[in-house]
Amino acid sequence: MAEELIPADSDEAAAAAGAEEEEQPIKQRKNGLYPGVSDELAENMTSGWADTELRDLEPIAQAAHTADRRAALSARFPGERLVIPSGNLKTRSNDTEYAFRASTEYAYLTGDQSEDGVLVLEPQGGGHRATVYLLPRSDRENGEFWLSGQGELWVGRRHSLAEAEQLLGIPAKDVRELPEKLREATGPVRVVRGHDAAIEAALTDKVTAERDEELRVNLSEARAVKDAFEIGELQKACDSTARGFEDVVKVLDKAEATSERYIEGTFFLRARVEGNDVGYGSICAAGPHATTLHWVRNDGPVRSGDLLLLDAGVETHTLYTADVTRTLPINGRYSALQRTIYDAVYDAQEAGIAAVRPGAKYRDFHDAAQRVLTERLVEWGLVEGPVERVLELGLQRRWTLHGTGHMLGMDVHDCAAARTEAYVDGTLEPGMCLTVEPGLYFQADDLTVPEEYRGIGVRIEDDILVTEDGNRNLSASLPRRADEVEAWMAALKQG
Repeated sequence: MAEELIPADSDEAAAAAGAEEEEQPIKQRKNGLYPGVSDELAENMTSGWADTELRDLEPIAQAAHTADRRAALSARFPGERLVIPSGNLKTRSNDTEYAFRASTEYAYLTGDQSEDGVLVLEPQGGGHRATVYLLPRSDRENGEFWLSGQGELWVGRRHSLAEAEQLLGIPAKDVRELPEKLREATGPVRVVRGHDAAIEAALTDKVTAERDEELRVNLSEARAVKDAFEIGELQKACDSTARGFEDVVKVLDKAEATSERYIEGTFFLRARVEGNDVGYGSICAAGPHATTLHWVRNDGPVRSGDLLLLDAGVETHTLYTADVTRTLPINGRYSALQRTIYDAVYDAQEAGIAAVRPGAKYRDFHDAAQRVLTERLVEWGLVEGPVERVLELGLQRRWTLHGTGHMLGMDVHDCAAARTEAYVDGTLEPGMCLTVEPGLYFQADDLTVPEEYRGIGVRIEDDILVTEDGNRNLSASLPRRADEVEAWMAALKQG
């Protein structure tokens, strides 16, 4: 990795400049950002560059949908200025940054994924005027494009403001002018917090935490029902995820020779080639690690005879993610006990999926799945019945552990800021997308179950779209029934 030039205000730069001045006088630099740059080089770097402006660009695919989303937000907060930042780069170590991921709220309303961007809806007439504030192209005159660590010569070309307007369908202005405009703004203002400290500082005496939280909650609830574009992206994410699972099955022998990390890396390759990234840290849990709900260390052994719980999802280029889990026999065949436990989870998932339909209560699919699992636990003698008593006391939760699903979209746990009455106490509507993912987990040190159960964890998860007349499984291309899983794995290994 190339090393950046030293900033002029650093101690190292001051020392270097001082030493140079002792040797000979330094002429006034055309570029005042960094020392050690001759006038001749500074002059040379300002000229001889081709015009790369892109013209006649087509709007991004979701432009019409983002306009509708902004209109709905405008109607919800009439007469108020709304400020939605994309966020800033975060330092990973020294002069390197984490990969940037735009805030969900900003990307949802604009389709843009630029760092430092800000969407502002300013009251106008009976509605709002939308403006997206972005960094313009790097300045060739002052040297920013080659001397700044975030200049285009270092990190790549960004769109000009004119290009952004064509792509997004929103007027674009220079974001560096925005803080001062916000400080001078009058009237009620709301901002989505937690993404851009400089923007929040410019509004510090104009906003309140309570009012800002109302904006965040509204945007979270607005994402519950997906439009046609979003449904298409979620289907793409599921299709790509299915191919990633196939990739993993084909290399299980190599994973046995290395570790769970081989599985993680294999799936990640598919995610990066076909999408933007993984939607969350992949859970590649082999053997007893499958009983740890969020096992993302992925540094354990992969052994024949054990189960692999793979919970992973591709995030599309537009930031919509799948969230799918399969529990696979590493050697291609379930043992008798593994299959018994797997079948119980499969039956619970079938009951949960059947409960997903418009007009149903959100909690119905969870209750349906939990009942099936509880019936099996009682049947196996692991907990004393009757079933109604176990459910009332929640005793099954020692082994079922988690809720049976969650909303899905641009975030793997989408709509998380929604009010309880609008989410878990709400009603399902066409266009909602959620996971159905029951599981049974018998910890390796659980002395309340027979020894042969200990260290077995099974979860099956699919992404379910609520339709006008029921539901559609977006991840149905991956087999779920035990015999189908075995046949699928055998065919992939032979291929």
